[in-house]
Amino acid sequence: MLVYTHPDHRLHDPAEPHRFGGVLLPPAETAARADRILSALTRLEAVDVACPPPVDERDLLLVHEPEYLEFLRTAHDRWRAATGAPADGEAVAYIRPLPGIPGRPPTHVDAQLGLYSNDVDPILEGTWPAALSAAASAVAAAGAVHGGHDAAYALSRPPGHHAGPATFGGYCYLNNTALAAAWLAARGARVAILDVDTHHGNGTQAVFWNRGDVLTISIHGDPEVHFPFFSGFPEERGDGAGSGANLNIPLPSGSRWPVYRSALEEAIGAVSSFGAEVLVVALGVDTHVTDGVLALTDEDYPLLGQALRSGLPTVIVQEGGYGEGVLEQAVPAVLAAFA
Repeated sequence: MLVYTHPDHRLHDPAEPHRFGGVLLPPAETAARADRILSALTRLEAVDVACPPPVDERDLLLVHEPEYLEFLRTAHDRWRAATGAPADGEAVAYIRPLPGIPGRPPTHVDAQLGLYSNDVDPILEGTWPAALSAAASAVAAAGAVHGGHDAAYALSRPPGHHAGPATFGGYCYLNNTALAAAWLAARGARVAILDVDTHHGNGTQAVFWNRGDVLTISIHGDPEVHFPFFSGFPEERGDGAGSGANLNIPLPSGSRWPVYRSALEEAIGAVSSFGAEVLVVALGVDTHVTDGVLALTDEDYPLLGQALRSGLPTVIVQEGGYGEGVLEQAVPAVLAAFA
């Protein structure tokens, strides 16, 4: 299988702890994640690892608003100039606009951090080039499949499925999965996205909410009690031209493989009914029991890889997965079984 990854992902490597469950914890989404996956993949047979070419930044406009992209490009330099922070400082939002209160678009970087962020994620000096490298891997994988390959895997980091058209959060800055799908759709393909991360792909849903040419499906833990909370419910079906082109399959906390397998069967059936020509899989392995939302085990990931074989050309884009040892076991297991 073709694997695309870029060393610039290491330029975004948060170090500041954040509060979760009442205690300060080290950041979970760090450069070590991709390095752990890549090290495990190189032990598989028939894996061809390549560094993607730079992404054409015009392609980012297929998914993201230009004002947001300019913010990401300049935010850390402007924040340092405004605050006197050091080069290794981590810029984090501390104020957000009140809902329903009219106001002028903010120009100060501190206000823009609150406007464009929907979480507590930091922007670092290297966040923009790292996010570009993740997008480049996803678009390169899409290009390979568009060019005739049966499948390609993008080891994209930072991940992307929580990034909306003009928001970052959930460790995500550019929506790599949505970029791969939009890039293919712009070339005439009818595309389905199947998000198997344990958290709802709220950013991806927002990108395609009003579009009918891309089907978005997300299987995830119940958003009533799990991040990202505010979306991912079954009644969310899309709007306008996108009405009926969004499918959410929330699962009870602690769901094991038999329940998950049924959800996958429903999802693959929807892909077929949609008439998709290409499948984009948002691969999160935080469905593992150690991540505390769903309860898949090591033995389930080869079954997941087999279940994802829809018969369609497939782009697989890395999303979540954090537990010690999980990435190294689960990602290769999925890819080997898929291939």
